[in-house]
Amino acid sequence: LLSKKKPLREAGGSWSWDSESFLKIAEEKRIHIQIANFLRRELPVRLAHRIMDLSSVPLLSDMESTKAVKQIYIDSLLQLSSVAPILTAAQEEEYASELDKLYSKHSNVLIQMAKGAYQLRKEMREEDKSNETSHGMQSPASEFERMQECHSFLDRFYMSRIGIRVLAGQYLALRQQHIYSDTDDPNNDYLGIICKRTSPHQIVLHAAEDASWMCQRHFGEAPEVVVSGNVDLTFPYIPTHLHYILLELLKNAMRATMEKHFVSDDDEYTGIDDVPPINVVIADSLENEDVVIKISDEGGGIPRSNMRHIWSYLFTTASPSVQEKLISLDNEDTSDEGNDEAIQDHSIHSPLAGLGYGLPISRSYARYFGGDLSIMSMEGYGTDCFLHLKRLGDSREPLPV
Repeated sequence: LLSKKKPLREAGGSWSWDSESFLKIAEEKRIHIQIANFLRRELPVRLAHRIMDLSSVPLLSDMESTKAVKQIYIDSLLQLSSVAPILTAAQEEEYASELDKLYSKHSNVLIQMAKGAYQLRKEMREEDKSNETSHGMQSPASEFERMQECHSFLDRFYMSRIGIRVLAGQYLALRQQHIYSDTDDPNNDYLGIICKRTSPHQIVLHAAEDASWMCQRHFGEAPEVVVSGNVDLTFPYIPTHLHYILLELLKNAMRATMEKHFVSDDDEYTGIDDVPPINVVIADSLENEDVVIKISDEGGGIPRSNMRHIWSYLFTTASPSVQEKLISLDNEDTSDEGNDEAIQDHSIHSPLAGLGYGLPISRSYARYFGGDLSIMSMEGYGTDCFLHLKRLGDSREPLPV
């Protein structure tokens, strides 16, 4: 470990450790031990709360995917609770190794919970058909607004999951930087998973590239993405969070635009030249409270009757056949241990429309650091999405209760 930091100095014909570098490394290891002990106490508490939620949530707790997630949390809780106080660098290194394995083990929990919501929707559709046949009317159980407790649980669960992964991910990333990079390098923009000079413009371009690939896979073409505003802006943020939010918003905008302008009523494709672009505006100045990114499309908008459902984890515009195909593909990918990318939560290999958790999860990511996500739609024309991002450092973690 020490040799990676070049702390050697020639003194009197022999080699000795540079005392300043040695002390710096020792201090870093001491900090790592402190963080590890904090996580040793904090993570089991957060996992225990979510296990209780998973056991008591109505309807969803009976779904097989939810039971599988609950077992993952129980196993992780038992493993982390058995860790003794961490006193040495060797113990800290062992703890980090185990936590890294658990971090990977939880990487597809979001998809597993979305599968649980899909299984619930499927059961409810079957129940509705049965009730319609028996009583000639639709079951009130199909009204999602009467499932507020289930929605509140999912909000708590996903917000807590974001917090757990931020804490663990930051610790693991700091350790990796300590081993493999020079944290004093002025060109090193990262402090753990936080980039001190995150560029919304660059992340929009990367997310647009990924969304275009997904759109081209589905339609054969993709609309242009035009970016304007403060393209030189940088601010401290977690780039992976911002990329996920923008990817969700852009792929939704592309799908709506292509279905409105590229596919005709008889399911024939028109020319890509007739498809309007997606417009992205990055707004920021020294006087602004937030960094705001607006994504506008001309994809026909959202019916007003659907606006109250767009933040529900139990609502999706994808057809049941598309959802079932995604579930079956995920089951196949999960059994293939070498196919890591396909089973990750935010993989670009998922369909353009899928399990219905994209928008509410995106809003949770924004809200975790004090931001927000809002949507305004004009049916028959298009949709505007406003992503508000708070600069890191002046907001408290929104811990679920």
